[in-house]
Amino acid sequence: MNNLTIMLKRISPLEKMLGIAIAFTMALLVARVLRYHEYFYLFYIWNTFLGVLPLIFSRKLARLSGINLRTVGVLACWLVFFPNAPYMITDLFHFQERPPVPQWFDLLIVSSAAWNGLLLGIISLMQVEHFLSLHVKGLWVKVIVVVSFILCGYGVYIGRFLRFNSWDAVTNPEALLFTIADHLFNPYDHMGAWAFSIGFGGMFGIIYYTLQQLHHHKKSAPQNEGRLSISCSQSTLVS
Repeated sequence: MNNLTIMLKRISPLEKMLGIAIAFTMALLVARVLRYHEYFYLFYIWNTFLGVLPLIFSRKLARLSGINLRTVGVLACWLVFFPNAPYMITDLFHFQERPPVPQWFDLLIVSSAAWNGLLLGIISLMQVEHFLSLHVKGLWVKVIVVVSFILCGYGVYIGRFLRFNSWDAVTNPEALLFTIADHLFNPYDHMGAWAFSIGFGGMFGIIYYTLQQLHHHKKSAPQNEGRLSISCSQSTLVS
């Protein structure tokens, strides 16, 4: 019981909200099966599991210190699995009317699952960025984060359109490396791949920095309110 209490205390409020969001999607899937005996969207269970893996690695990274072989290994594992989280956004491709299930019900499933994937990716990247900021110069941290956006977009591309997955890095490395090398050395033959990678990475980056700014704005809001109160008090005294 004490171990469970300690573990729950280590979970941030944002991660708790993420857990609630995932539970909401899973509840919708269960309701869909029980009410309509329709099983199509059950692949979200596996995709969500894959999307959680980068968060597991980033949380592991947060408990380590310094740049060494162990942290580099965890970072590499995180990078390999990182695209699995925002990949869930592309599952929107599967959305269509599937009677007898109401279309609005399936819309709730695919949109909430896409949101879960987005949050999983953003939270794990925030944790990695925080770790890097403690051990790497600021400019390099920004460069690594931006490169992560593009690599994420590329990972989503080869996963969605070429049907590679993270496990291929171990089970089928030759085919994966050959494909990546072909894209790198013959970029003009694969303009679609790079256009998608940059476009998706750019979209993810915009959302990432927007949510970061919202977080910073929330933290600074009480201070701004305090300054406003002091200004108003001073103005009253002067008048």
